[in-house]
Amino acid sequence: MSRRCPGVVNPDPPGLRVPSMSRRGFLETGIGALAACALPSCDSWPEEIEAPDRLLTARPGDPTIAPTVGLSALNLGTTRDGVLYVPESYSADTAAPLFVALHGAGGQGSDWASYYARAESRGMIFLAPDSRGSTWDLIRGQVGPDVRFLNRALLHTFERCRIDPERIALAGFSDGASYALSLGASNGGLFGSLVAYSPGFLDLVPPLNGKPRLFVSHGNEDPVLSVRVTRDSIVPELRRLGYEVTYREFDGGHNVPAEISEEALDWFLA
Repeated sequence: MSRRCPGVVNPDPPGLRVPSMSRRGFLETGIGALAACALPSCDSWPEEIEAPDRLLTARPGDPTIAPTVGLSALNLGTTRDGVLYVPESYSADTAAPLFVALHGAGGQGSDWASYYARAESRGMIFLAPDSRGSTWDLIRGQVGPDVRFLNRALLHTFERCRIDPERIALAGFSDGASYALSLGASNGGLFGSLVAYSPGFLDLVPPLNGKPRLFVSHGNEDPVLSVRVTRDSIVPELRRLGYEVTYREFDGGHNVPAEISEEALDWFLA
């Protein structure tokens, strides 16, 4: 049985999360060291990872497999996998929006359970893969297994669902938010929108492709990842680089309030 670091139970209610104030800071703290030791306990990474290009190659096209309506497992991983939700209103004749969500440290795709009903009510496809380890590989300093698995999860979705290429979002919470921003900036040709709930760091590597619009939120009493990093560093840097950023600071801690989730989805689909 794989070990899990303390992590998100659900993106909406509050809860305790693993700190990752910055990639370097995370690994230099005692908690970061413990988490790093726990990472290989799942679908393990090799000791040395050759960092691949961050560019995802999967693209939407004509589906060839009928999707399972409702919730289904991806069946792409072993101890860690992910989920796909297809609303009952889905029709192969109509291209649907796709919302891809990345969990926080110690979490898994099913932590986004509150988003199934949101996807249903909006006629939106919802994809939530699991990281290969207890959190996303960028925390180790370079990408690799998670990029490859995300690409497989996207191919799995595109084979089954007709997706509107103009309405694909990459989102995440906490470590997942940092990953969504960092990876999404390299894949603006695929993701037109990025959603970051309480990110901890930003790691941009050229080339940056396209200019996806961004929605960023953070609680002003977050005890895990300081709102000051998002407010004073991440958001200003993204704006300096020319990104259109919608920033929402709310009264609360390290969580995603329901009203923030609703606003982010309305913003994405507007």
